[in-house]
Amino acid sequence: MGMERKRRAWSEKTAQAMDRLDLPQSLAADLPRIELSGNRGFYMDRHKGVLSYSTASIDVNGGSVVVRLWGKGLQIVAMTDDELRIDGLIEKVELVE
Repeated sequence: MGMERKRRAWSEKTAQAMDRLDLPQSLAADLPRIELSGNRGFYMDRHKGVLSYSTASIDVNGGSVVVRLWGKGLQIVAMTDDELRIDGLIEKVELVE
């Protein structure tokens, strides 16, 4: 069984267990969590890295989806292996599959 196939099987089993326990899907280990503070702050945990970056747009790898931020004066103010914080005037958040 290939690595990608094992990962998919694991994700499916995790989702089934979360459903049986009546837990929110957002607690699953492979799903990113996004939080907006008005239109001035963006927080994301469980990200997989920044794909592109400028003061007008930032693309963040969320695993199964790319989160694209559009705005003015965007800047990455904090980033670790798991967490990311972006400040600036956020005009649009787009999820790209």
